[in-house]
Amino acid sequence: MTRFALRGLLSRKLRTALTAIAIVLGVGMISGTFVLTDSISHAFDRIFTDARKGSDAVISGKSAFDTSSSDASLTPTFDESLLSKVRQQPGVAQAEGSVSTDSAHLIDKNGKVIQFGLGGAPNLGFSIANGKSPFNPLSLVDGTWPGPNQVVIDKETASKKHLETGQDIRVQVEGPVRTLRISGIVQFSSGLTIGGATIAGFDLPTAQRLFAKQGRLDEIAVAAKPTVSDAELVKQIRPILPADAQVRTAAQQVAKDASDTNSFIKFLRSFLLAFGGIALFVGAFVIANSLSITIAQRTRELATLRMLGASRRQVLRSIIIEALALGIMASVVGLFFGLLLAKGLFGLFDLIGFILPNTGLVFLSWTAVIVALLVGILVTLLASLRPAIRATRVPPIAAVREGATLPPARFARLRSVGAALMAVGGVAALAYGIFKHGLGTKQVLFWMGFGTLLMFIGVALFSSRLVRPLARVLGWPATKIGGAAGLLARDNSRRNPQRTASTASALMIGLTLVTLVATLASGVIASFSQAVNDLFTGDYAITAQNNFSPIPIDAADAAAKAPGVTVVGNVRTGEIHVFGKNAFATAVDPGMAQVINMKWQAGSQAVFSELGADGAFVDKDYAKKHNLRLGSRVAVTFPNGSTRQFVIKGVFDPPSGGTPFGPVTISAAAWDAQVPSPENLYSFVKTSGGTTAANQAALEKALKPFPNAKAQTRKKFISSQIGPFKQILNVLYVLLALSVIVSLFGIVNTLVLTVFERTREIGMLRAIGMTRRQVRRMIRHESIITSLIGASIGIALGLLLATLLIVRVDFLVFSFPTTQVLVFFVAAILVGILAAIFPARRAARLNPLEAIAYE
Repeated sequence: MTRFALRGLLSRKLRTALTAIAIVLGVGMISGTFVLTDSISHAFDRIFTDARKGSDAVISGKSAFDTSSSDASLTPTFDESLLSKVRQQPGVAQAEGSVSTDSAHLIDKNGKVIQFGLGGAPNLGFSIANGKSPFNPLSLVDGTWPGPNQVVIDKETASKKHLETGQDIRVQVEGPVRTLRISGIVQFSSGLTIGGATIAGFDLPTAQRLFAKQGRLDEIAVAAKPTVSDAELVKQIRPILPADAQVRTAAQQVAKDASDTNSFIKFLRSFLLAFGGIALFVGAFVIANSLSITIAQRTRELATLRMLGASRRQVLRSIIIEALALGIMASVVGLFFGLLLAKGLFGLFDLIGFILPNTGLVFLSWTAVIVALLVGILVTLLASLRPAIRATRVPPIAAVREGATLPPARFARLRSVGAALMAVGGVAALAYGIFKHGLGTKQVLFWMGFGTLLMFIGVALFSSRLVRPLARVLGWPATKIGGAAGLLARDNSRRNPQRTASTASALMIGLTLVTLVATLASGVIASFSQAVNDLFTGDYAITAQNNFSPIPIDAADAAAKAPGVTVVGNVRTGEIHVFGKNAFATAVDPGMAQVINMKWQAGSQAVFSELGADGAFVDKDYAKKHNLRLGSRVAVTFPNGSTRQFVIKGVFDPPSGGTPFGPVTISAAAWDAQVPSPENLYSFVKTSGGTTAANQAALEKALKPFPNAKAQTRKKFISSQIGPFKQILNVLYVLLALSVIVSLFGIVNTLVLTVFERTREIGMLRAIGMTRRQVRRMIRHESIITSLIGASIGIALGLLLATLLIVRVDFLVFSFPTTQVLVFFVAAILVGILAAIFPARRAARLNPLEAIAYE
């Protein structure tokens, strides 16, 4: 039976290839994800390892608590006098101090900040005490190491911006922009690229002045003498450290540096694997449907086997062997297709501006290979079980019957009831995960995933009941446009509702998820826009060029002096420790009262000017959670280890779209007393005369010494804040398109198989006068009707899921994505047209006489 099964598979090459494509794409997404994330992880590991080149131990500033932010302004520095003490230790061979920042902005010839992509990559700046030092991870490509008022820049930036040694370049870190001479071009010694980041290296005194860290250090790199171990070196250094410093071995420091990156890579891997899982789930529908149709068409063949003595078990085994062979073949192809997909993902991320470090593709680890192969094979086998079991029900007598069909299953009459109960159960499980309070993150994700899975399967099984009425409505245009061919197409789509429903279900899943994303995105945008319009009473907002990086306080001070400016309100942000947990706090100055209009549950706009040295305000949910009211005291610990008591002077009710404030907000003066290098996240400006060309020009002139800052009207502020979010949405749409592509091949496969099944019928139609053009039109309209059925059900389910989530999430409002829904319907029609091209041409080319004689 094994040989028979494999021969049968090879005799149906076209059908086998079309069925296999679904698994190839799904497994390719999984293997491509592993290749992509392994490549990113390898690149970051190289960066962090190179950065600690020559070090055996690293001394760094010590925060009072572990912060999730890499913002250097929140990490305490230490006095540079510690360096001489370290050098005096008996186990120390060499030690060098340094300062660094991720906000060293290089300015191009047009006065714009040099940033690549969306601007999320850091603008790295650091000191180079000695170019020939063993601690220096860089090598010179051209020029010399930096001296006073000089800078070295990375090779990629120099190449892209046509910069050369000897040129002047402007640099902004803390305070106004400074002009420095480019002394050299550098790259990492290992030659790796750093993605969208830029590098600026300075001598130590210049760096300390630019970073506002005179007399302070961020780190000391230490090399041990040959006979001293890393552990012994750390043991010698630890007793001489002040309270604001700590020491780790180089290996420990590399692990610490990589911790945030590893968390990001794990998230990215899980995120992309989810889309691979979606593609495979859709592929399972395609495989099950294709095998079901194939088995139905092989009824006489299978019955003949039964007459020749094959048992039901042997028939079952032959179908399972076919599915196993198909799964292995498709999974192996998908494994290597993942390499191309990984390159495509790198290109996609580059295209949207999310430029990642890259040292070349890292081929799959054995773990990734095993996972990808197992998933692909298991999905194929599971999808084949129902068709395989149906194949065993073929009675031997069917071998001598013309037009024999598979007998109905024992519980076929209960199919609709069971499917409906499954769909309702799925919605109930989904609602439980969304609305049940007290569930952990993993529990919420489990119930949501389980509920969605049940709902999809239930709706897919029940949708056969919806095919006839939907086909009647959605197929009506075909009868008017396509004439007799259109009428036949509508009847064909209604002839076998179960088959049409199974084919449409693959597209339904993809469009459900796309509609869900579109509806949530529309809600986010509407909520944010409404919140800004409700809160923002000023005229302009000052932000960084990339919209989310901090900007120097001096920029807001300069804007306040511009002609026409009446008030400036600033928002600073950073991490604190409060109620035993880390939280992002904000700090404001009195000017906020005139540019932001809050809805106060307790207190008033006067709170902004009454905060003083120990006042704070919180949002109502935070107040309720921690039982806070006016006069309550809150103990706040800052990264420098200082703990201060703050008195609650206000409780506000935030709008659905959120606010620029964290759960705890204090005065800017109190914040600046604890944070060494405070920066603003936003500055809101009110001007006399409102938004005018003159006021815009005055602000731009005032901000000219701060190229990383920009002034925007409210409308542009909303647009720029939403811009990166829309870029992420585009990535989601591209990734979800993979499942739509899988469903497209499912429709192609179904149509090809139905052409085989209806060969004699098509021959008869041709014999009585149907033209080839009409045959193509009939197949095309049938494909479009099937696609529209899947789109209609999918869009309805997507809106249902989105509504459930929006009801649960306080900061979202429901906003119907009208344009996107129209686009999805048009896309469904295009999918139908594309899917019909090959089957329609194949049907039109049938010879009428041969088709009539076909069995």
